[in-house]
Amino acid sequence: MRGFDPKWCDVPHYIIGITKQIWEDREIGALRHLYAPGLIVRSPASVVRENSNVIAATMATLAEFPDRELLGEDVIWCEDEQGATDTSDAFLSSHRLICTATHSHPGVYGAPTGRRVTYRILADCAIRDGAVYDEWLVRDQSAIVTQMGFDQVDWTRELITREGGPEQCVKPMTPANDVAGPYDRPGNDNEWGQRYADVLGSIMAANMDVIPRAYDRAVELHYPGGQDGLGWGDADRFWMGLRAAFPTADFKIEHVVGRDDPLMPPRAAVRWSLHGRHSGWGRFGQPTGADIYVMGISHCDFGPFGGAGQWGQPTVRREFTLIDETAIWKQILLQTGDHE
Repeated sequence: MRGFDPKWCDVPHYIIGITKQIWEDREIGALRHLYAPGLIVRSPASVVRENSNVIAATMATLAEFPDRELLGEDVIWCEDEQGATDTSDAFLSSHRLICTATHSHPGVYGAPTGRRVTYRILADCAIRDGAVYDEWLVRDQSAIVTQMGFDQVDWTRELITREGGPEQCVKPMTPANDVAGPYDRPGNDNEWGQRYADVLGSIMAANMDVIPRAYDRAVELHYPGGQDGLGWGDADRFWMGLRAAFPTADFKIEHVVGRDDPLMPPRAAVRWSLHGRHSGWGRFGQPTGADIYVMGISHCDFGPFGGAGQWGQPTVRREFTLIDETAIWKQILLQTGDHE
């Protein structure tokens, strides 16, 4: 990889390696060169600019969760030829990891609870010259707060208060406060990525009958709130509940990567968004009419057992989808005035 430290064998080795280097080996200062100047990190909860602010946020997290470990599950990546230079290659990686930590000190999550938490993160990173220069990240916040023993709506309401109230609190990411970054490519045109993007598009177009055709009957499912599921019924309940809450929201595929690597099943990573009114009953309760932006990232593995009437055709064997439910509740609470 041109422009990268030769100790990294490939993109997954780099992504998993620097994650451990920063968080577990405590080389937080390495962010000054592992993250490029002007970096933009977008999460549903906020938009952070400049690696100095990322360093501050990293230290705050480690102060609150000093034993935090980040276990890399997979890196689904593609080359970015348009972003490359004469001296450096460029890539887009979609990284899936499991975090374990103990809430042992006060911080963003409030007074220490002593609770042990386990949750997933999905992150898309644009990389060039051995540094991340653009990033999109979704953390399973609702899994964290529920494992601490909180109701996620009550916790979000208290967060608004801790941050100074509705005027001063950190605003969730929306198109209004997003910052356009240098990476604006759509990913690659690998068949597995396109197949999965088509499945998600069908679901969001209310064609829920695609699930028994496109998913393995024994599909393994991992959804927000740390919810694990199995089979067509659980897939239908999650996606139906999400889409039903925002039935008229615009669905957009933001980025697609497909991979087929040795020793791995064919895989796909899709970053997507929903933007529109909370106008339906579903995963977020009584409709409020709030204008909501949802950033989601989904990973899947494909397997050989076809769905209903499709035996022998590839289907989704494992699916991992994250949205930040607390960021959605924060948007709802701020717009409805129900934040006290």
